[in-house]
Amino acid sequence: MAKRYSQEFKDRAVRMLIDRLADDGSCSQWQAVNEIAPKLGIANESLRRWYEQHLVNAGERQGLTREEHEEIKRLKREVAELRRANEILKTASAFFAAELDRPAR
Repeated sequence: MAKRYSQEFKDRAVRMLIDRLADDGSCSQWQAVNEIAPKLGIANESLRRWYEQHLVNAGERQGLTREEHEEIKRLKREVAELRRANEILKTASAFFAAELDRPAR
């Protein structure tokens, strides 16, 4: 099962990676990730993905920022809720329309 890391921890790990890359121009991203991730007790791929997301959030790489991703999730939930409400209203209107079509006793 995947561990959950705080955003603060992720940010510090990415800062360490950025500092390592800035300090040694000959060090590749892959080398820096392989050095830092084990020291922090995290998977190399986790650190690499956090770094890639940092680049997107900073506008240095194309993709969805964290805020855009959260907004899309919120909008999808809202759309699903509105669709459920529409189904309820359709069912209710069909019921009441059928009641109006019945002859009065």
